Amino acid sequence: MTGRRHTRSTFLPGLLTRHARHGIVSAGTAVACASLLAGCGVVPGTTGDVGDDTITVMTWAPQDTKATNKPGMPAFARAYARWINAKGGINGRKLNVLTCNDHNDSVAAAKCARRAAKENVVAVVGSYSQYADSFFPSLEGAGIPYIGGYGITNAEFTSPLSYPVNGGQPALLAGLGSALAGCGPVALIRPDTIAGDQLPPLLDSGLKAGGHRASNDQRAAEDATEYDGQAERALRTTAGDATDDGCVVPALGDRNGTFMDSFRRAREDFPEVRTATVLGSVDQTVIDATGGASGPYEGSYITGWYPVASDPRWDGMKQVIRKQAFGDNRIDPADAGVQTTWIAYTVFRQIVESLSDGEVSADTVAQALDDGLQVGTGGLTPRLRWRFQDKLAAVGFPRLVNANVTLQVVRDGRLVSARKGFVDTTRTLENADLND
Repeated sequence: MTGRRHTRSTFLPGLLTRHARHGIVSAGTAVACASLLAGCGVVPGTTGDVGDDTITVMTWAPQDTKATNKPGMPAFARAYARWINAKGGINGRKLNVLTCNDHNDSVAAAKCARRAAKENVVAVVGSYSQYADSFFPSLEGAGIPYIGGYGITNAEFTSPLSYPVNGGQPALLAGLGSALAGCGPVALIRPDTIAGDQLPPLLDSGLKAGGHRASNDQRAAEDATEYDGQAERALRTTAGDATDDGCVVPALGDRNGTFMDSFRRAREDFPEVRTATVLGSVDQTVIDATGGASGPYEGSYITGWYPVASDPRWDGMKQVIRKQAFGDNRIDPADAGVQTTWIAYTVFRQIVESLSDGEVSADTVAQALDDGLQVGTGGLTPRLRWRFQDKLAAVGFPRLVNANVTLQVVRDGRLVSARKGFVDTTRTLENADLND
């Protein structure tokens, strides 16, 4: 392998033979890829004809499952490909986007990764999966970089081939804990899963930073159709007096809305718990649908990775949606998954542009990142650069390079910024006790 740093082989045995297993985007390889595309799941009209100068990537996410679904991510990836190809591609090369449904299943996630290797993709971009332990072995074996995962698993912040664009669950929960330090008792409602087991110490790191005691950890089924028991238990746990109102933090992904329905019903007996604090991408539509200023989200703090959806820094993403996906109700510009996919493709575009007219392969993409390439995202994140051992390596997150979060609050039924700019959770995460 020409020009690769030997430090990569210490993480991935056998990686130095990658060129023998993984094709590059050259004339010969592109012809070979073209013969496979009929079975690749490429949506007709998404990327145009595949030719000698085509760059193939993959985006995956769960769809049509009983738990968390992110159909907007692959849908937006296809829209992005149509948009960038209409502009002449990236450095004159057409972008070919393959998509895969991981079904919220470890076997399906592994199949997506194996397919990525079979199709010689140069990167997996802007994707979501809870099953990193299933998909990373295949990506690492083929040397395929994972750019802009959703940040739902710790492995995304440890694999040397992972290049996250946000701080994932660690940063969100640490930032949320800091925001709740003045609250009364705090109850965390989270999935009874391996990924869910990682959440309590992260929330508690933020609470501890503000001098607050640890949260009450309550597990719940990720795919439940109601959470009446959990809501009542959380309310009883957090009920205080008028000067010690508690906070309930549901971290159930797509089931947050289901929990909040149960919470609203049970809350009548516990009016002193005035704030339900939620995690992630609750947008204005959800707030409006649940009663606005009179609904359960009023007064809630919401931590996110990026600025609010109304921020003009999202205009580029909205232009893509308007021109190439208008009317596709899977793509919500306020959804954190769609936003992450936009940022991930923004990063990928700059990587390819940095390669000029040279070889575009999984190897050269990863090498550009490992050699210190810095990329901008139009102010949606700080400038990003990935190194093997970054500042959070000591607490088990060596690939976490963006620990910034935004703090938002629901006031008079409107989701607004609670604090100007970003909150850096690096120091809080450095003090997190993840070994309990």
